[in-house]
Amino acid sequence: MKKLILLATLPIVALYGCCGGEKVTKEAAAFETISKEMKSQYAPDGRSKTLEVKLEKTDNGYALKGVTNQPEAKAAYVQAFQDKGISVMDSIKVLPDKALEGKVYGVSNQSVINFRTSGKYSAESATQVLMGTPLQILEKKGGWTRAITPEGYISWVTSGSITYMDKAEFDAYQAKDKVIVTSKYTTIYEDNSEKSQMVSDAVWGNILIDLGNAGIYWRKVAISDGREGYIPQRDVMDFNKWLSSRNPTADNIIETAKQFIGVPYMWGGTSIKAVDCSGFCKSTYFLNGIVLARDASQQCLTGDGVDISKYVNDGEYTKEALANLKKGDLIFFGTKATPEKKERITHVGIYIGDGIFIHSATKVRINSLIPTDANYYDGSKRLVRAQRILGNVDAGKDIWSIKTLY
Repeated sequence: MKKLILLATLPIVALYGCCGGEKVTKEAAAFETISKEMKSQYAPDGRSKTLEVKLEKTDNGYALKGVTNQPEAKAAYVQAFQDKGISVMDSIKVLPDKALEGKVYGVSNQSVINFRTSGKYSAESATQVLMGTPLQILEKKGGWTRAITPEGYISWVTSGSITYMDKAEFDAYQAKDKVIVTSKYTTIYEDNSEKSQMVSDAVWGNILIDLGNAGIYWRKVAISDGREGYIPQRDVMDFNKWLSSRNPTADNIIETAKQFIGVPYMWGGTSIKAVDCSGFCKSTYFLNGIVLARDASQQCLTGDGVDISKYVNDGEYTKEALANLKKGDLIFFGTKATPEKKERITHVGIYIGDGIFIHSATKVRINSLIPTDANYYDGSKRLVRAQRILGNVDAGKDIWSIKTLY
């Protein structure tokens, strides 16, 4: 499971004098209460909403400082203090940052770029996006950029991994002819020769600007940052033709998934180079024209639920108990909800049928949910739920077609 640390709004105790026996001010006490309310209402999941606010003491009183991508949250913070009869200065910045001067669109310009939970290399890996992915830019800070992926996932990436554009530049980029890489791994060269210098590596699903045929065996392409080169004709396909050819049947989903067998597990991975469990599911569906939510705990809230209660609740660990499942369904593992604790999703895989599923655990592999099978997955009894993805694309259930988001 991929999971970001929530962008929580937490008080800094040193500012409030609440340690060492010192008295907590009414402003600090109010902030503690208000912050919990604001987070619950406006940013219950920091992977899709940004709300980072702190209270600071100034020479003239107290000030609210921080950032949010929700103007209504900023207004609600200030109003909440006013309702308590407390005066605070409003220094909350609404994102996208005005300092971007309209360059609030971006396109990834490396084969696979890594996002992190905060703007530093030591931060936890969050996700990856492929070359040619359109992004929304929120802010730039110290060589890092906070951006939103097409499915709405917010995290930080090194600024050099993105080509920044204003609306006119982005529209012009979108209007250009594109090709998509259809081989697992390939290379863009400076010239139409494998002996020439490499411009960039490229992987399955990368999207490039199409500059036309360059002989029988080569296609001239460009990356969003302006680099040009030549890629083997056999490794790419016209993007619009590729989109039109997508037929996300259950069999096609499974055929794609099996091509990942043996690919190593990597936390945050979403490419043929390496995948985590939800990144594997996301990559498989993407290559069939469908964009899923990023993390397992988000994916489990999409599509339609499938009744597997006989297996999950009644302890019937048989194929018959899984009869409601169809090929291509996502199955989720974790801990069931109790009166004391919420359900917790920690793993996801793609159901193949007959009690068998494929998932990324140390590597992409096939396992069984049936205890008597030789390839039984020892975490099977932690199966919690299943969701049907196919048939729910662009239906308001957080499952999108590529043509909708790209």
